Amino acid sequence: MSDQQSHQPAPRPSDPPYEPTEAEIAALLSDDDPTDPDDVAWSLTDEFYGTDEAERTRPTNLPPDVRADYERSPWDGTGEAFAAGFLHHDPGNGPAGPGFSAGGLCDTAPPGPWLAAASADAHARRGELGESELIGLLCGWQRLTSWAQAGQTACLTTLVQRRKAQSTELARPELAEHVDDEAAAALALTGRSAARILQVSVTLAGLPEVLSALAAGRIDWVKACLFADLLAGLPGEVANDIAAAVLGAGDVSRKTSGQLRTALARAILAYDPDAAQRRREQARKDASVQTWAEPSGNGALAGRELSPADVVHADAQLTADARWLASHGLAGSTDELRAQAFTARLTGRSLHSLLPPSGEDPAVRTGPGASPEPSPGRSDIGNPDSPNPDSRPLGGTINLTMPLSAWAGLSDAPGDLAGHGPADAATCRDLAARTGPETGWCLTLTTGDGRAVAHACAGHRFPTAHDGTGIGGNSPAAAGPVLRWAAGLRDKLQYLETGNCGHARQSTAYRPQPPLVHLIQIRQRTCSFPSCRRPARRCDLDHVVPFGKGGATCECNLTPLCRRHHRGKQAPRWHLTQPEPGTLIWQLPHGRSYTVIPEPYPA
Repeated sequence: MSDQQSHQPAPRPSDPPYEPTEAEIAALLSDDDPTDPDDVAWSLTDEFYGTDEAERTRPTNLPPDVRADYERSPWDGTGEAFAAGFLHHDPGNGPAGPGFSAGGLCDTAPPGPWLAAASADAHARRGELGESELIGLLCGWQRLTSWAQAGQTACLTTLVQRRKAQSTELARPELAEHVDDEAAAALALTGRSAARILQVSVTLAGLPEVLSALAAGRIDWVKACLFADLLAGLPGEVANDIAAAVLGAGDVSRKTSGQLRTALARAILAYDPDAAQRRREQARKDASVQTWAEPSGNGALAGRELSPADVVHADAQLTADARWLASHGLAGSTDELRAQAFTARLTGRSLHSLLPPSGEDPAVRTGPGASPEPSPGRSDIGNPDSPNPDSRPLGGTINLTMPLSAWAGLSDAPGDLAGHGPADAATCRDLAARTGPETGWCLTLTTGDGRAVAHACAGHRFPTAHDGTGIGGNSPAAAGPVLRWAAGLRDKLQYLETGNCGHARQSTAYRPQPPLVHLIQIRQRTCSFPSCRRPARRCDLDHVVPFGKGGATCECNLTPLCRRHHRGKQAPRWHLTQPEPGTLIWQLPHGRSYTVIPEPYPA
C-alpha cells in the first residue's frame, strides 16, 4: 500500500459503499487527458481525492486533540505545524526527513504538550522507527524530562512563596520552615532529598535564564544543579551575568556536566579571583575527614574542603607510590595500589611492608655488590619512606597549565589542572613552587579563544623556586626570569598544523616519534570522542585512517582515543573522519554525526 493510500481517512460507518460506474472505470484506465474538467469523474477530483500537497501534509497519525491543535496553529504562516511526512520512517540514504529523524520538526522541537503527545504516539510504535528516529525520540524524552522538572521546580517555589506569606501574615515563622517536609511527604522522599530539591529550586528561581534553559530542554536537572551550586553565594546580578555567558557560549545542550562545571568554574575565577579565594578559605573551616560504609560491606574514607594544591600533590604522590609498588612486584591495578598506599601512609606503615613476602626486594638489598634500586622517585617523586613525607617535593605526574602572565605574577588569570579542572592563579603558583628540579616545563601559545597554535618544551632547565629566583611566588619579582625563559624558547616553537596539512612532521613508520605524540596531546588534551574527558596522555594515539589502509602517521590523521572509544571506532557502522587537523567527525550506527574540536586552554 502506498503512503498516499495509507493516509486516506477511513469512511464513516454511515457512508454507503461506493461502486464506480463503467464510465468512471474507463476514465480511470484511459491515458487521454480530459479537455473539460466537468467530464472528470467526481471520484477523481481534488475535492474527493485531495491534492498531492494536501495529502503529504495531512497528519492523520496524530491523536485527535493534538491534530486539532495542529490544525489551528499558524507555525509557518500557513497553518501548518508539521512538515510533510511527520513521523515517517527514515528515508534511507536520502536527505533527512521530518518528524523525529535528524533535523526533523520533532527532533528540534521545544518540549511541551504537543511534543509529549507526539512522543507518546511514536513511543507506542517505536519498534517500527528508523534508528535516527529512535535517537530523536530518545532526545525528545530527555527534553520533556527537563521540562517536567522545571515545572516541578516552579511548583515548589510557588509553595515556598505562599508559606512565607502565610508565616508573615500569621506571625508564625515555623510555618515556612517545613516546606521540605511537605515535599518529602508528597513525593515519598527522604528529608535530605526533599531539602536538596527545594534548595536547588529556590536558587534557580533567582537564575531565570538557567530555569528557562531547563524548561526548554537545553540543560537537564544535573546541569541545572551545577549552576545552582557553583553560583550560590554570588551577588544576584553577577550570578546571572555568568550564567548568561556560559549558556550563550556555543550549544549548551551538547556540553557534558563536566564541561559545564569547567566553564562555570573558569568564569567565576575570571570574574573575581579574590572572591573565589575568600569562598575557598571560608569553606575550609568546614574541612573534615569523613567515613562511611560502602554498599559492598567495605568502608570509605575521604577528606573534604582541603587545599586544592594539597589534593593535587597527594593525588600525584599516590599514583607515584602505586607505580613504585607495581615495579617491585605487587599485583593489582593502579587504583588498587593507590588505595593500598593511601591506607599504608595513614596508618604509619612503610610501602616496603606492602611488597610480596616471597623473593628479595632489590630496593632493600644490602651487602657487597648490592646496587639497590632507588625508592620511588629519589629524583622527582621523593622517598616514600622518608621520616618527614611533608618535606619532599611534588611527586608523580601532573599537567599544570596557566597563563604566562599569571605565572609571572602579573595577573591572577586562572589556570587548569588536568584531571582536576580550573584552578585559581594562587593555587597554580603554589603547585609550581612545590615542583622538584627534574620538573619539565613547556610553553604553549594560544589564540584569544584558547586554541593552541604553537608549542615548545624546555626540558628540565626552567629556574624554579628551588634555585632562589622566586618563581612560583605571588610577587611580580618573578616576572623577569619567567619572561626571559619564555623568550628563550622562541626559536624552539613548533606551529601546529591547521586547515590543509603540510605534512611537515609526517613519519613513514607506524609508531609516531615522541615529539609528534607530544604535539598532538597538546593540541587535544582529552579523548576525541564526544563527552569523553579522559586525559590524552592516558589514551591511545590512533590512526583515523588505519595505517594498513594507507593512513599517514601525521597530525592530520592521528588523534587521542581512550581504549574504549578506540575499540568503538573499530566497530561495524562506526565511522570517524578528520577533515582538518584537530577536527573530528563521528558518524555512529544510528546515522547521526557529531563534531569534536579541541577543548580550549585557559586564556
